[in-house]
Amino acid sequence: MPSVKFAVNGCPVELQASPDTPLVYALRNDLGLMGTRFGCGTGACGACTVLVDGNTLQSCDTPLWAVEGRNVTTVEAWKTDRILSIVRQAFIDEQAAQCGYCADGIMVSLAGLLARNAAPTDPELTAVLDRHLCRCAAHMLILRAARRACNALRVAS
Repeated sequence: MPSVKFAVNGCPVELQASPDTPLVYALRNDLGLMGTRFGCGTGACGACTVLVDGNTLQSCDTPLWAVEGRNVTTVEAWKTDRILSIVRQAFIDEQAAQCGYCADGIMVSLAGLLARNAAPTDPELTAVLDRHLCRCAAHMLILRAARRACNALRVAS
């Protein structure tokens, strides 16, 4: 079995797996990172969102070979990533996750946006959120949490 080398949350990993294995399976099954969730399998729902070298990517339809030598950031990075920690706290403060299935992917997407733009406009926030499905209809709570994270990031800077 070939090996694939990349970094996850800043730590180097080497997996013995088919290069065509979807990244979400490697993260969950091989590395035990359960925050990245499998949703639709077609990259349309956002539950599996991760950052790859700072850019959002749907891990369910991304093969391992596509992340060879790159850095993957998952929601578990909240412990060491300042922006992701701020976003997570905003979600907690606003109680923005009802069932929580979509929340981790949304938080990762928001952290990616805020890393590039600490003061996004509402249309920029909704554009990022629009890529995620939330069946609980927590959209207004999620938007409030996104705005809170923006304010908290401004205050912390």
